[in-house]
Amino acid sequence: MTRIFCDIADLNLIKKFDKKKIVKGFTTNPTLIRKAGARNYLEYSKKIAKLTTKPISCEVFADDLDGMIFQGLKINNIGSNIYVKIPVTTSKGKFTGKVIQELNKKKIKLNITAVYNVIQVKKILKSINKKISVIISIFAGRMSDTGIDPTPIIKKSIKLAKNYPNVQILWASTREAYNYLQAKKLKCHIITVPPSIITKIENFGKTSSELTIDTVKGFLEDSTKSKFKI
Repeated sequence: MTRIFCDIADLNLIKKFDKKKIVKGFTTNPTLIRKAGARNYLEYSKKIAKLTTKPISCEVFADDLDGMIFQGLKINNIGSNIYVKIPVTTSKGKFTGKVIQELNKKKIKLNITAVYNVIQVKKILKSINKKISVIISIFAGRMSDTGIDPTPIIKKSIKLAKNYPNVQILWASTREAYNYLQAKKLKCHIITVPPSIITKIENFGKTSSELTIDTVKGFLEDSTKSKFKI
């Protein structure tokens, strides 16, 4: 069963999507939190945590290993449903294994993010134990944007993770509703999906005739609103 996590930081949308049974958790990042208008990162993250009991991934934004550890400890204290999100490398390409190991030893749930290849997955798995929950987020959508098929990497990563019952592979940066079906076929544990695509997934099952009528109605409504004449 592939679980859907909503990728969002807007407080009103979190309230709305928390009520949906299809949504099993939430993921955020510094970009989403900035776009949501946050002034204080930690306080805003606390507001998010108060809105749901479902898992929430909150990311560090320090670019040095000691800074990541410090921020990770602070973020972890927000609530029991928090996963501390750690990038697999710094902006200079340094592997964050020290951070992963240090926080893992402290029994902190982790979401290792910005993963793009199997070598990175193997390095992550060597840095953790088999007890504390760890999510490995593979950026399938961004790979697809560059012409790379992400499915072989995700398939291999799922196979490697079978030796770690505490590890879940996550399909990240979803681009279209069909990605959910791809993730399900691969038996990927989690997929992060923005609100607009979750709404499309909820409409799965429409017939081709219904889709045709919906499309034509949309064109008709827009032309009527525009008061087009020929």
